[in-house]
Amino acid sequence: MPVEDNIKIPGAPSVEPPAVEEPTVAREPLSPKPDQQGPEAVSPTGSPTGAPANSRAQSGQYLTTAQGLRLGDTDHSLKAGPRGPILLQDHHLREKITHFDHERIPERVVHARGAGAHGTFRSYGTASKITKAGFLAPEVETPVFVRFSTVLGSKGSADTVRDTRGFSTKFYTDEGTYDLVGNNIPVFFIQDGIKFPDIIHAGKPHPDREIPQAQSAHDTFWDFVSLHTEAQAHTMWNMSDRGIPRSYRTMEGFGVHTFRLVDAAGKTTLVKFHWKPKLGVHSLVWEEAQIINGMDPDFHRRDLADAIESGAYPEWELGIQIFPDTEDQMFEGIDLLDPTKFIPEELAPVQPIGLMTLNANPTNYFAETEQVAFHPGHLVPGIDVTNDPLLQVRLFSYLDTQISRLGGPNFAQIPINRPHAPVNDMLRDGMHQTAVHGGVAPYHPNSLDGGCPFMAGQNVGAFVDVPEEIAAGIKERKNPASFDDHFSQAGLFFRSLTPVEQDHVIQAYTFELGKCYEAAIRERQLMALANIDAGLCAAVAKGLGMPAPTATVDTPDAEPSPAVSQIGGKWPVAGRVVGIIADSESDLSLVVAAREAVDAAGMVPLVIAPTGGVIEAGQGPAVTVQRSYLTARSTEFDAVIVAGGGTPAADAMPGRDAKAGDPGTNLDPRVVLMVSEAFRHGKAIGAWGPGSAVLDAAGVSLDAPGIIIGEGPDTVVPVVRELLSAHRVWERFPAAGSAS
Repeated sequence: MPVEDNIKIPGAPSVEPPAVEEPTVAREPLSPKPDQQGPEAVSPTGSPTGAPANSRAQSGQYLTTAQGLRLGDTDHSLKAGPRGPILLQDHHLREKITHFDHERIPERVVHARGAGAHGTFRSYGTASKITKAGFLAPEVETPVFVRFSTVLGSKGSADTVRDTRGFSTKFYTDEGTYDLVGNNIPVFFIQDGIKFPDIIHAGKPHPDREIPQAQSAHDTFWDFVSLHTEAQAHTMWNMSDRGIPRSYRTMEGFGVHTFRLVDAAGKTTLVKFHWKPKLGVHSLVWEEAQIINGMDPDFHRRDLADAIESGAYPEWELGIQIFPDTEDQMFEGIDLLDPTKFIPEELAPVQPIGLMTLNANPTNYFAETEQVAFHPGHLVPGIDVTNDPLLQVRLFSYLDTQISRLGGPNFAQIPINRPHAPVNDMLRDGMHQTAVHGGVAPYHPNSLDGGCPFMAGQNVGAFVDVPEEIAAGIKERKNPASFDDHFSQAGLFFRSLTPVEQDHVIQAYTFELGKCYEAAIRERQLMALANIDAGLCAAVAKGLGMPAPTATVDTPDAEPSPAVSQIGGKWPVAGRVVGIIADSESDLSLVVAAREAVDAAGMVPLVIAPTGGVIEAGQGPAVTVQRSYLTARSTEFDAVIVAGGGTPAADAMPGRDAKAGDPGTNLDPRVVLMVSEAFRHGKAIGAWGPGSAVLDAAGVSLDAPGIIIGEGPDTVVPVVRELLSAHRVWERFPAAGSAS
């Protein structure tokens, strides 16, 4: 039997291990897993029910119809004889099939592919000086639900595509629900929401062939952004490593727009919201992302759920950049109402105002993650919108979308969307009405219901739209002149990156434009790059085999912002995954010690062996295997420790696994591939005993940066942990082609 330990390995699909035989003794439904949580049990009108969160789940020991009628058979339709036709009177068949036929709802047009989690937000109170929002008062804890997502792909697309990510947070405050609906990039493609259908139509698959899926590497996208040049700043961020995050847990979030905070005296302040991950901001490398899309298209949602299940709860600090609410709404020459611009942190530091911890997975994906409905217009007293023309259109669009997707105007009554504050809205009836309203006077004013509901004053928490003087002007379709600069911030961002990161941007542009069929589109985008950075343009043009054009616009220069770089810091390693390669030749006592050391460091150890099951050897106890050579790939692991000699598995043959190739040696080629990929992707690699021979077979020099050869886990694991705090061994990426 394998050694007993307390190391939590995520991934169990059920709260208790299933029996081999089909269960036959009636019992109540299983409870949720310890890592799962449902929406709080409040009524459709926001009243606490006192019921447990899982009270809305199925109940009872026996299969029933939707009306509670117990059933004795769900395997056979009602027929006129065993070989006769099915009868129309089969009420169970009709109900079962009819419900199945209508299980799906329209997926989101954008952000269809998502993952969610429950958590809490604890306010530091530092924002209470500039806002009366109750959930931002000192030490207030507020339940939250967060949904992360990609933008372009359909619900069934892959996770690690190059794309913008959504980062939306629902705060269930006692003053009403507040939604902070943002992205992992602080700037957007467009300045005015009227262009949103255009950018999405351009980024989506071509309408004639419905390809490519979840990608911007195609003609329609680059046709649009090269013509509509206000998109260039966002495109630059997307072509950086920000476009392929390592994890939702290591992804920064931004509110994108400028918002207005209001204090108790009515004084206003402008702010931009930031979510700063405590684990740091980290990304994949491009080849790694491509492999993951084939090996595990659910990589990001699995990573988030596994981290929560294993107790490595991801955390983000909410911060704000603060600006005076001046008449021109400008800051250091940057228009605060232009959503294609960001404010460098060197000019306006991000001030932390609270901590969010995600500590529970959804109980049901559809009921929670799919049906959650966000809206930038879900506000609370103390937070108001501005005249950002993209935000103004979002205030209309999101509400319109929910009505279409969720079957009518009562989407706020779906459990995941229910407010945790009393609701008395005078809204009645409609599709999917689940409240049973009392009274006879859903209008205001009234006397028949005793005058209820009454208007609230500011002294009892009423939301007050900030009275804002509107300057005299002409009604016209036009942007202010301050929106005209489309290139300087793209250049600022590029020149703020390290040479290694700049190389990745060059590679991304070269790849994406290289996938475009039309040469005119490539040439036009090169013209835009020439206006952004001459070195970047020259490097991309060289990769495309095209001449580099000269700039046509005199772009203002700006000081770099080192804060946007992802390289150079040290970060916690909680939830990082370490693969431990072992076999029957390994000293299993050292393998057990390595697992314990990795776990003690807050990371997740996964043992990789020739086959599943357990490893048994002459030395040390038996060890449970989490991955076999067939099921493992380097991309799942942040670091690899080689504690075995790579003994070939029985299926190490091309007919069983193409990765196995033709061994030709006494090593399994998949182990060699795993180590060579990990080295190529800049990951820490440790080894002891026979593991050194595997590194040699993979062409990895034992003197290379990030290679740790020791006597065992005592000397190897601490160094692996230290290297992981920098995310990658960046010395392995010589910046050969950087433009600046």
